[in-house]
Amino acid sequence: MLFGLFAGVAALLGGVILLPVMLVGLVLWIPFMLLKLTLRLMFGLLVLPIVLLVGIIGLLAGGVALFVALLAPLIPLLLLAGCAWLLWRLLSGERFRLPA
Repeated sequence: MLFGLFAGVAALLGGVILLPVMLVGLVLWIPFMLLKLTLRLMFGLLVLPIVLLVGIIGLLAGGVALFVALLAPLIPLLLLAGCAWLLWRLLSGERFRLPA
């Protein structure tokens, strides 16, 4: 218990003695923190729109790829339907006429 008392008094004295040093260090550190904040804000304001643009382009490309991937299996059916329509059109006897 006596050791704790002496250690506590020593810590208080050390804190009181080092307080001006810490305050000077803090005052000297503030401009560097402001510079760091300014650089991070500038970097964020310059890079964030580019990142958002690339993300939007990526989402659009993914959407187009998904659309094509879903419709690609239907291409043979569309070709068959087009051939059937053409055959029906040729065999129906009606020819294309200009409106009177």
